[in-house]
Amino acid sequence: MDQRRIDEVMEARGHANDSARADAVERVHANNHLTARERINLLLDSGSAVEFGILKGRTEAGWIHTTGGVEFFGAVDGMPVVAASTDYSDHGGGYGAGQLNRLFALARENRWPIVLFSDGGGSRAQVLEGKRSSIQGLHGRLSGGHGMFEELAGMAGLVPSVAIVSGPSFAGHATLAACCDLVIATRGSSIGMGGPPMVEAAFGIRLRPTELGPVEMHEEVGGVDLLVNSEADAIDAARRYLAFHQSGGSGITSATASSIRDIVPDEGPYDMHQVIDALVDDGSVLELRPAFSPAIITAFARMGGRSVGILANQPNSEDGGAMDQDAAAKAARFVQQCEAYGFPVVSIVDTPGFLVRTKGKAAVVQPGISRHHARPLRAMHHRTVPLFSVQLRKAYGLAAAAMSGIGSAHSMPLLRLAWPTVELGIEDEYSQGFDDVIDPAETRDRIIKILRFVKPRPASDETRRYRDSW
Repeated sequence: MDQRRIDEVMEARGHANDSARADAVERVHANNHLTARERINLLLDSGSAVEFGILKGRTEAGWIHTTGGVEFFGAVDGMPVVAASTDYSDHGGGYGAGQLNRLFALARENRWPIVLFSDGGGSRAQVLEGKRSSIQGLHGRLSGGHGMFEELAGMAGLVPSVAIVSGPSFAGHATLAACCDLVIATRGSSIGMGGPPMVEAAFGIRLRPTELGPVEMHEEVGGVDLLVNSEADAIDAARRYLAFHQSGGSGITSATASSIRDIVPDEGPYDMHQVIDALVDDGSVLELRPAFSPAIITAFARMGGRSVGILANQPNSEDGGAMDQDAAAKAARFVQQCEAYGFPVVSIVDTPGFLVRTKGKAAVVQPGISRHHARPLRAMHHRTVPLFSVQLRKAYGLAAAAMSGIGSAHSMPLLRLAWPTVELGIEDEYSQGFDDVIDPAETRDRIIKILRFVKPRPASDETRRYRDSW
């Protein structure tokens, strides 16, 4: 082959590198952001990255670069991963929908997890000969005619997906993030369905991107799973989350297990985080949605090296761990996520029930709770992954079933333990009692011993139908 042909290709490929666009890179760094390639390099294991599609073809004018971001195959802690990123230095962060369709199809076919850096203004517009603009590639996967969003949404429960938002994320970018299992955002970012120009055109209101859908607001209402300080922190969180989808190693001793007896008083508030830390492997907790409905704690962790989902009440919250409609929604979504990806659930129970506030001498039920309280009950009923429950003190009314699925033999925990501080409520009229009442210091060892007999279960098509209420 003529060496000149090879040289032309290599030169054209070189124009895509950060070193060939110093001014753009400087603008990105001036805003304390990483370029698309810097993000990917920080995410993937060193030496594992393989870029997908730098050049897409050739015309008489020369080789044509792929537009709309960068796409890579690579590994995170040795696990195959697909990663894609845009940044505002390249046409405002617009992506090429056709490229993402192709990437999503490959990820689905091979069951590779996906990480998307999803900040930008949506799909990239092209100017046609008639001076009209059109959106690139919204119609579809290479075959079958399915849209880009359907492709990503269809992978829920089959392929773990993470969205990282570290800038303004509008229109299609916001939808891509919402379709992912885990949304990680950096402070000061924004997520909105329409960008500032669309808002101004529709309502006559002129806004800066940071004023439209600030992620701090999304964190409060449960739209963001993790809010972190920087892109480096977001990438670290993404790597930690993906690690839960890999087989664990040997057991790790919890440094605080021996002092667990001293955490829970006979009555009064205490911090459930201390109980969780005493039960799980040191440093393994990744809590989701901590600012949304703090009466319930949802987290991934490891016990004896095994990945588990932790569902727990928080007696230290404003309402003493009582469950309102937000807590019910948060618990249900988390149980469904554990079900979809085969994580055993460890439920740590101490709740006075579903929330009823008093107004004068009358009890006032939260509007909507009559419907929303059923969500965790349904999630527990459809659960097939192992469930371990530990009741520390209270579990009154249907909140007991929402936390431990004790309404029927089908949904009962594999192991149901209680501590000496347990308080028996009305739920014990229809439950089958505890498997044992134990010294709190035994709890971790009991659960880990049973976990070793439970084989990991991969996600299946059957489990995905239970994710509709996310």
